[in-house]
Amino acid sequence: MTTALLPTGDSHDEVRARFRWNIPAACNIAHEACERWADGTGRLALIHLHESGAVERLTFDELHRRACRLANTLEAHGIARGDRVGVLLPQGAEAAVAHLAAYRIGAIAVPLFLLFGEDALAYRLADCGAAALVTDQAGLAKIAGIRDRLPDLRFVLAVGGGEGARDLQAEMARAKDSHACAATGPNDPALIIYTSGTTGSPKGALHGHRVLRGHLPGVELPQERFPRPGDLFWTPADWAWIGGLLDVLLPSLFHGVPVLAHRMAKFDPELAFRLMAQHGVRNAFIPPTALKMLRAVPDPARFRHRLRSIGSGGETLGAEMLDWGRGAFGLTINEFYGQTECNLVVSNCAGLFPVKPGSMGRPVPGHEVAILGDDGRSAPPGTEGGIAIRAPDPVMFLGYWNKPEATRQKFHGDWLLTGDRGIADEEGYLTFLGRDDDVITSAGYRIGPGEVEDFLLSHPAVLSVAVIGLPDPLRTERVTAVIVPKPGVVPDAALAKDIQDFVRTRLAAHLYPRQVEFTDALPLTATGKIMRGVLRKQFSAKDQ
Repeated sequence: MTTALLPTGDSHDEVRARFRWNIPAACNIAHEACERWADGTGRLALIHLHESGAVERLTFDELHRRACRLANTLEAHGIARGDRVGVLLPQGAEAAVAHLAAYRIGAIAVPLFLLFGEDALAYRLADCGAAALVTDQAGLAKIAGIRDRLPDLRFVLAVGGGEGARDLQAEMARAKDSHACAATGPNDPALIIYTSGTTGSPKGALHGHRVLRGHLPGVELPQERFPRPGDLFWTPADWAWIGGLLDVLLPSLFHGVPVLAHRMAKFDPELAFRLMAQHGVRNAFIPPTALKMLRAVPDPARFRHRLRSIGSGGETLGAEMLDWGRGAFGLTINEFYGQTECNLVVSNCAGLFPVKPGSMGRPVPGHEVAILGDDGRSAPPGTEGGIAIRAPDPVMFLGYWNKPEATRQKFHGDWLLTGDRGIADEEGYLTFLGRDDDVITSAGYRIGPGEVEDFLLSHPAVLSVAVIGLPDPLRTERVTAVIVPKPGVVPDAALAKDIQDFVRTRLAAHLYPRQVEFTDALPLTATGKIMRGVLRKQFSAKDQ
């Protein structure tokens, strides 16, 4: 079965000219990513490496049966089309099944990051009005403390059961392993992924069932014309993020390609090399921070990996990292670009056109990407402007959940405004320059200072705070909190550590400030807005 969306061609221009979208009027992610492959042939879908070391190999047939059982379970407990279903699970069979089951019944899956603390989970589950949650024992423990803040949450399934939850396996065992997939179209809602901005709380980017097909060209290009015979995909990125879910898991399953699933509590570069070699990984999405950690491993050739393609995105790769990749893997790492609202729209593909160090590539076939000047018109080559994507586009979000005004502000006419600055050259290569706003890019995560600032203000010692990103050789930027303490509070190292632990344990581990600075007052504009640029200059100079 030929599943690739990209046509053949000898050049980027030829492939773009020949490309046509194929978005059927009836499409459901669960059918496209699983059911159509569940034909009794035993085709491999998942290799789940458990933390215990046990290896579970799931075929599409078994994955489909489990998804049907869970779909029937959800419906038996009143979860229906349009209801939001939270998925708080690590990489593994249960997470894949939870997503597929939600899509099957026409519900809306809401992936949640394992490192979120109680407050971060409470906000997201309450904001989307989640009616159900599928989780494990660690997630159940977090939910226990916030259940009274979630009036819409009426059904919780947990691996192993527990107080306030039904046992996931026991409930599925009682359910039928056949299910009629909901009749959904490309614009019917399927998924909410929360993304951060510089002000206010995180926003839920709502995507339709078209989003999977919308991602495919942007996966096929950086993965060097994926799929090919023998391909097997892996990423260390959590499936709660768009990079793990829609850059790897669902596109691989769409193409009938198996995925290696393993939860690393903390990224271990030696283990990563061993996993890729032992399980025959051929394709990988590896964020730049993880690549930098892999670079520290001596003699990577000793692992005898068989990778044929690596894609990376979230931060810019330079010539040095590209050269290292060629030596370590025998291939060119293809950088790509996108954001939660409209992902994988720019990419490199070394097998099709030359890679320019520092450039994130050229527009992926099927997407129109431009640099707009301040007048809203396309900027001439070599001129800095805002990176924008023309609507309509299958990979583009339907809008922010319950935030119509924020959705309107994201567009200028037919153009979705990414909030990023860039330059395009005469050949159409795009280079990322920075953010219009103050979103922090740290270890591949996009972190909105507003969420962290709002949380820090609840600390008893904090009077006011600004959160900024400062240059970091490993993470690109490190989250830094500049704090004005309350009167009488002693701003010492013990307080700084207490503030870090406060965010790490109660909000999210990836959001905690790795650097805490104290000051008497924050620089403000005449209208009272924090001048983060001034703070970045001040504390960047201090580091030098």
